[in-house]
Amino acid sequence: MLDATPAFDTLLKNLDQTFSADRHRLRRQLHELRKKPDEAKLAQWLERVQASVARVEARRQSVPAIRYDDALPIAAKRDEIKAALEKHQVLVIAGETGSGKTTQLPKICLEIGRGVHGLIGHTQPRRLAARSVATRVAEEIGTPLGELVGYQVRFEDQSKDGTLIKLMTDGILLAETQHDRFLEKYDTLIVDEAHERSLNIDFLLGFLKTLLPRRPDLKVIITSATIDLERFSKHFSGAGLPDAPIIEVSGRTYPVDTWYRP
Repeated sequence: MLDATPAFDTLLKNLDQTFSADRHRLRRQLHELRKKPDEAKLAQWLERVQASVARVEARRQSVPAIRYDDALPIAAKRDEIKAALEKHQVLVIAGETGSGKTTQLPKICLEIGRGVHGLIGHTQPRRLAARSVATRVAEEIGTPLGELVGYQVRFEDQSKDGTLIKLMTDGILLAETQHDRFLEKYDTLIVDEAHERSLNIDFLLGFLKTLLPRRPDLKVIITSATIDLERFSKHFSGAGLPDAPIIEVSGRTYPVDTWYRP
């Protein structure tokens, strides 16, 4: 019977295998069934759980083989970033221009199994950057834009149910918090160019600080130029989390000739 604690605990634990956006609703329904057992409703609930698990498995099967450009400086830090993401809920990446952090981080997340139970959300300060990064990442993993990799900016949404990586402006993600206060459809969030410290970015960082204790399954990566790193690292410690580890990645520059007009 559902009243038996072991059975209830087992069903509750099985929700970890479902799509993150479904868990809150399924958990609430299970608690209602525990109070008022109903075999027919329980059977319907189990069908919804199976459908959600099947959705996760379909997403897992759609993950393509991940390849990296070893010429990018971040490639040398790939294993260190993976290990840090496995151990910590928040990670700060300090990367200079040309390090490859913007295009390679979502692929690293995919490779360790993120993006399967929920979307990998990747914010950019500007709409043009969101579109161009989405185009580049889609090209690198060999998928048409709008399929496994999509983007959303104001008045334009190029994503679908099967999308694994979603680029967007920080304003779009902030707007989503108004109707999804736990950001349940995401299992990973990358806040890029956080050093710009716009109002949207600051609001997002404040919101995520309060959200993370309620979403222990959510991983957050903050990327920044090499300024204010300690401040970003310590920002989340007030939420009961340890200081976020900082991984620094060098940049890549090219020679520039200066010409003067006579």
